[in-house]
Amino acid sequence: MASPFSGALQLTDLDDFIGPSQDCIKPMKVDKRLGSGVAKIHIEDDGSYFQISQDGGTRKLEKAKISLDDCLACSGCVTSAETVLITQQSHEELRKVLDANKTLAPGQQRLVVISVSPQSRASLAVKFQLNPTDTARKLTAFFKKLGAHYVFDTAFSRNFSLLESQREFVRRFRGQADSKQALPVLTSACPGWICYAEKTHGSTIIPYISTARSPQQVMGSLVKDFFAQQQHVTPDKIYHVTVMPCYDKKLEASRPDFFSQEHQTRDVDCVVTTGEVFKLLEEEGVSLSELEPAPLDSLCSSLSAQEPTSHRGGGSGGYLEHVFRHAAQELFGIHVDEVTYRPLRNKDFQEVMLKSEGRVLLHFAVAYGFRNIQNLVQKLKRGRCPYHYVEVMACPAGCLNGGGQLKAPDTTGKELLQHVERLYGMVRTEAPEDVPGIQDLYEHWLHGEGSERADRLLHTSYHAVEKASSGLSIRW
Repeated sequence: MASPFSGALQLTDLDDFIGPSQDCIKPMKVDKRLGSGVAKIHIEDDGSYFQISQDGGTRKLEKAKISLDDCLACSGCVTSAETVLITQQSHEELRKVLDANKTLAPGQQRLVVISVSPQSRASLAVKFQLNPTDTARKLTAFFKKLGAHYVFDTAFSRNFSLLESQREFVRRFRGQADSKQALPVLTSACPGWICYAEKTHGSTIIPYISTARSPQQVMGSLVKDFFAQQQHVTPDKIYHVTVMPCYDKKLEASRPDFFSQEHQTRDVDCVVTTGEVFKLLEEEGVSLSELEPAPLDSLCSSLSAQEPTSHRGGGSGGYLEHVFRHAAQELFGIHVDEVTYRPLRNKDFQEVMLKSEGRVLLHFAVAYGFRNIQNLVQKLKRGRCPYHYVEVMACPAGCLNGGGQLKAPDTTGKELLQHVERLYGMVRTEAPEDVPGIQDLYEHWLHGEGSERADRLLHTSYHAVEKASSGLSIRW
């Protein structure tokens, strides 16, 4: 079924669209003035609108704008990639900051930091027929050629997301006797799923959602707090950009929860998709494959990054596998080397079990795409959800198939995804607890595991969006 949104509002051809529950209900300020009410509207060549009254007077009319905050506070449209006009989350905005820096003295420039997701890197690697390491090094060279100062890999921040998810699950599993809403734990790394849960199901579902921040937002904490301290600058002097596989990450970065009132800055200032990076390359007349590689940057000055690293468990971060293996060892003393998935009604809904003497000890699942998410939610509402933990992602096939990833007109979607999965899987994997620098950061930056500071910088909260009463929502 074709999307009911106009082409101007349709950001991507992602095929898991959910129809809006109602038309946009953002309240508009209406300037009521005395008069006959008859006026003409004149449109200038530059697109400006002027109201011409009967006496010949003119008044320029303001354009209606919908901000990302408006979208997040609205109970109307819900899609896997919120289809809104985005004015402050684009590669054009990044270019403005880079251009402005060129006119300023070095001491007045904003420090531009770009954090690249492993999923975006894999998509670009397929496009330019490169291996992941060369892609990472050439992307670093390209962004620095544009004027960026540092280029990081969000696989590093994902270590914290995974470790915090592991600890949270064990704590909630042990406390399930004290709370009916302790389990199942539903992952929180996908902002499309979070927006849907907050707007559509609110307080019914929110208590089950993991409070662990996504890798993007942990990177926001690392860059605007830890790295700012290392560079001896305040957080507002850093312009932090992330490269992500989906448009929903723009909405996540715009959440009020990730805005510092003290410094008047967001943890992530701008999110550009993989496709927007490709546009930047085209606009610069650059082919990534022809660039000379540059050394990779590391967040910790004591460490040097020779190659990108990743995690086990698939292209959406490996949450299920890491939590499952950790919980099996921590709760039951059982070592799990390989996690075996059992497909259910489709390949995007699979489950994993830990059994001992015929008894199910752990029951986990992955649910990708909104059809499976809706089935999961219905089971939960009816009290028939058998799972302890569910890895939830809005996009069918997960993050590697995000709406912001590159398309290939001459290749089927399935073939392209297989290529991206193969290159994503070529990267060396590490257990998050073994990654150099992670334990030192817990000790010196966060003041220990489970500290107030760790809770504040690595976790977040969710908010039910009250449904607005509007005549536009009536279905005849």
